[in-house]
Amino acid sequence: MAASDELLHRADPSALLTLDGVISGLNAAMATALSRPAEQCLGHDFGDLWPASERISARSLVIHAATAKTVAMRVLNYPGPGGAPVACLIEARPIKDPASAERLVWVHALNARNDLTSLLIPFRLATAAANLGLWMYSSHDDRLEWLGGSPAVSALFPDPTASMARVTSSVHPGDQGAFRQLVRSASAHSPWVSFRFLTKHEGWRQLAAQTRRIRLGYDGPERIFGVVRDDTRQEKRKKKAQAALTAERQRAKDTADFSSALITAATEQELRQVVLTRLAATFGATGALLALVDDGRLRVSTDAGIAMWEVDVMHGMPLDHPSPLPEAIRTGKSHFIPGREDYIRRWPHAAEFPHLGRLGSDYAVSITPLSETGNQPLGGWLVTYANGYRPSLDERTLMGTLADLAGQALRRIRLQQARVELATALQQTMRPTLPEHLAGLEVAARYRPSRDGLDIGGDWYDAFVMPDGTVAIEIGDVQGHDVDAAAFMGQVRLSMRAIAAQEPDPGTLLMRTNELLVTMDPSRFASCTMLHIDPHNGQVTGASAGHVPLLCARRDGGHDIVKLPGGPVLGVVPSMDYAQETFTLDEDSALVMVTDGVVEGPGLTLDAGLERAGTLAGAALHDGLDAEATADRVLEAAVAVDHADDVAVLVIRRGERKVRGHRWAV
Repeated sequence: MAASDELLHRADPSALLTLDGVISGLNAAMATALSRPAEQCLGHDFGDLWPASERISARSLVIHAATAKTVAMRVLNYPGPGGAPVACLIEARPIKDPASAERLVWVHALNARNDLTSLLIPFRLATAAANLGLWMYSSHDDRLEWLGGSPAVSALFPDPTASMARVTSSVHPGDQGAFRQLVRSASAHSPWVSFRFLTKHEGWRQLAAQTRRIRLGYDGPERIFGVVRDDTRQEKRKKKAQAALTAERQRAKDTADFSSALITAATEQELRQVVLTRLAATFGATGALLALVDDGRLRVSTDAGIAMWEVDVMHGMPLDHPSPLPEAIRTGKSHFIPGREDYIRRWPHAAEFPHLGRLGSDYAVSITPLSETGNQPLGGWLVTYANGYRPSLDERTLMGTLADLAGQALRRIRLQQARVELATALQQTMRPTLPEHLAGLEVAARYRPSRDGLDIGGDWYDAFVMPDGTVAIEIGDVQGHDVDAAAFMGQVRLSMRAIAAQEPDPGTLLMRTNELLVTMDPSRFASCTMLHIDPHNGQVTGASAGHVPLLCARRDGGHDIVKLPGGPVLGVVPSMDYAQETFTLDEDSALVMVTDGVVEGPGLTLDAGLERAGTLAGAALHDGLDAEATADRVLEAAVAVDHADDVAVLVIRRGERKVRGHRWAV
């Protein structure tokens, strides 16, 4: 037997390589380490057969031995039985085959049972470079041995070895179960597990650990290794960031609620209540004061953070007084007073009052007018800050925006026209203009707002000519009948007009409108029926988004209830398709589109209401009435429904007359 062959008759993994790393011979143990049959290893590059993470080390091992003609050693890892990788100390030694005089490289695993620490050197270097700690657990004696790694992490474990029970006792009780399971895990590679650990000098630390089962050396002992990461600072930063985010979200919510309350305040008393209950809390202040101008003098009120006796000197103060509050109101410019010296320097002749006596390093005052420069002075508010808190520029800017909003609300309140002006503006903006001439069709519309609230609500209708000559007609109903409903109604109607220019099909138009409204995350929803009518042949294509059925009245006095296909109401369910249907509107027939206030009420079911409206419309056509008179009949009958809601009626008649009209009934 050749001497080179004897090198392969060993229990530990062995292989003979050419100088360029090609395997010329190997034993069964090496083939097992390479996870391949021996015949599949012969003639292949030794480095290519190792796991990807080990190939560079394997190649450098062979190259070093072949070129330097010296012994080289590397710790290499390969898959072992049971899933646990084997960490083996591999030696590469240059040799000469006596029989052929060929120079070869002999690689084989060294028996490291008496020097296990040599196998741990790469692990220690890697964990130290990654700023991690390294420990080893032996189930035989149930002990943890600290192996080093990052000095900062090592300092948390002053004892080099300790029993599992002792280490676990320092883990927070709520995390002990997870920690035991981590250390004694049967898996080859665990996920990161977080736990709280009590150190001797630094108190509780937030740590995270990950374990791996590794066999040390060929046919050596199996151990569980753990890497430890100190997440204490990161966790503190995370909690701090989370707290800041939570505070910012709360601030945003408070600001939104504050804005909404200011907008909806209907009286000066409501406005004062909104400001004095929300202002200080929204901006982290300790107290707030509201001063309104009445006949050129200040009328002051305060919250619980500022006693009224402290500001008595301001009550009744003339607007031209040389003090910061009337000056801010008079000029429309905000003031921030960080200390008493600044106050005295800027307003040497100002009035003294007890609250300003506290101005100093930990106390400050911010004053904001309720109207901008050039506008009529309305009032202003003053907030106080304690404990050294100072508002940021963004906060002061936001406070100015809210003050301007409060000034707008106050101006409307004092004019006694806040709601009337808003209703009138909405009417002018949202009242649809129906086409003047529709060949072959006459269209009449009626609208009556709810008995309660404003003169406009959430019901709407619209009609316009499409580029292809067809007529688009829609009717809809927004939830509610208040200012918000009217505003949302305007958004829906204008959005549908814009989308219709690109999407001629009613079903597609409803789908696109729904997608747009869902992205806006509205607090309201809307039902709608959309029709496209060809006035030349009477072809009608329609779709419905949760709206009441359509009525088709005939000249013979009869009628049909048309339930169009479609989908749910708009603005609620994303990614919805809306089916559509096509039918023909005969000459001298009429389509009647209504909102639910026309056909539904406390004493009237929807089916009964539709039947009644259809009967009225059919009778109107039978009597020879035009679309205008037909719409009047249906609207007048809706009064008897006793439904506290807006009502809208839209009549589309196909016939010879081409007159159309619309009317708003109050």
